[in-house]
Amino acid sequence: MATERRPADAPPPLFTFLEQRAVGELGAFIAATPMLRLVGRGDRHPVLVIPGFTASDRSTEVLRWYLRSLGYWTHGWQQGRNYGPNGRTVTGLVARLTELYERHGRAVSLVGQSLGGTYARHLALRYPGMVRSVITLGSPFRSQPGDHSAVEQLWRMTTVRSRPQIRRLIVDEENLVLSVPSTAIYSRTDGIVAWQLCIESEGPLRESIEVRSSHSGMAVNPSALYAVADRLAQPEGRWRPFRPPVGMRHLYPPAATYRRPAA
Repeated sequence: MATERRPADAPPPLFTFLEQRAVGELGAFIAATPMLRLVGRGDRHPVLVIPGFTASDRSTEVLRWYLRSLGYWTHGWQQGRNYGPNGRTVTGLVARLTELYERHGRAVSLVGQSLGGTYARHLALRYPGMVRSVITLGSPFRSQPGDHSAVEQLWRMTTVRSRPQIRRLIVDEENLVLSVPSTAIYSRTDGIVAWQLCIESEGPLRESIEVRSSHSGMAVNPSALYAVADRLAQPEGRWRPFRPPVGMRHLYPPAATYRRPAA
């Protein structure tokens, strides 16, 4: 059983207001494109990118274009808008992962933004043989009933028919250990969800990476995208923790690590 903790608060209203800076993060990505090429070419393994709550594949076009330009076989989820874990979404995601695994004949890396990252972790938990690694972007995978967010009213309205699937998404993260490498990218100035719900615990195949980003703009934020590409570039079976180049270390504050609440 998970140790009880106090419910997480929604981010401060100021951070929610500052979510509009995502437009500036897109501009920063365009300006930083030459720097982002420094991560090197990929090994052409397949990558499935899963969008966040209420978003579609259009929200991950920049991220997928960038990863494709590095040499990865990058794919959208092709499930329309993400309105929560209804039966169609759950079934469709499993089918999409299976399709890509069989098409490429290789394990698939999963990159999920926000709620999409929670889906990615569950796919890796259920189908580790088809998953190479998991990277989450501002994903509150430690959420429990009672936690608050800036979009909780919308969440309740749009997921009213998905309660059974939501209960299955909420797992005991205190004791969950994925068997594949997992990287949690988060921002302390996230304006949608509490950043404390988005970080990994210590472990040989687990890490958290902090970036200075909005929640909505994390899929176009240059620091976040560089970290994603760096993680994907690791040789299969030889995972190492993230170490940014010397000239970029100022972009990555010391990352937090999840600690189990005291009993």
